[in-house]
Amino acid sequence: MAPGRLTPPNLITFGRILACPAVFALIFMPSVTGRLLSFVLFLAAALSDLWDGYLARKHGLVTDLGKLLDPLADKLLLASTVIPIYVLSHRPGEIGTLPWWGPLPLWVVLILFGREIAITGFRAWAARKGVVISAGKSGKRKALSQNLFIGGALLWYPLRMLAAERGWDGGFWGFWQGLHGAWIGITLSVAIILTVYSMGDYLWTYRNLAGVKR
Repeated sequence: MAPGRLTPPNLITFGRILACPAVFALIFMPSVTGRLLSFVLFLAAALSDLWDGYLARKHGLVTDLGKLLDPLADKLLLASTVIPIYVLSHRPGEIGTLPWWGPLPLWVVLILFGREIAITGFRAWAARKGVVISAGKSGKRKALSQNLFIGGALLWYPLRMLAAERGWDGGFWGFWQGLHGAWIGITLSVAIILTVYSMGDYLWTYRNLAGVKR
């Protein structure tokens, strides 16, 4: 484990955290450019999650700070995207609704954030016992599935705006709508399942913490 705290992977994670407010603001811009930028910035932030983990493992730069910052960055990125998607999907008009799902259901948002709140509390409790819980494989799969849904949703909005502005109808656009819609519908379904599973996995894996004294 690397002794230094400000390692390159940790700096990348800090960058992902700093990108969250910008992604949040860009999603609400009522323009194709603003929403395309939100998708591009989100994509860069999501890919940085894979990059910092790869660098940390390859070069032996895993730190306790990184173990805590990485899941925090994931949660902030989730909040800065899912909340705007929820708001936009409930605005009047066809452009706002999501394929397969329509307005994003509140119960889906509660599952996504309920898991994060529960695991954050669990991590804090474990830390008081001297145990640092890093992101596990199930948590990473959960984050990946959520990011696949979020990326699809963020790209959906500017494309629908372009279609409305330029009168796209039928042909390739009709095919793309079906394909893109299936992507959003399926990835969100998978994300919900993996979100619930990963919470159970963490709780089961660290079930013996109840007997640890500090």
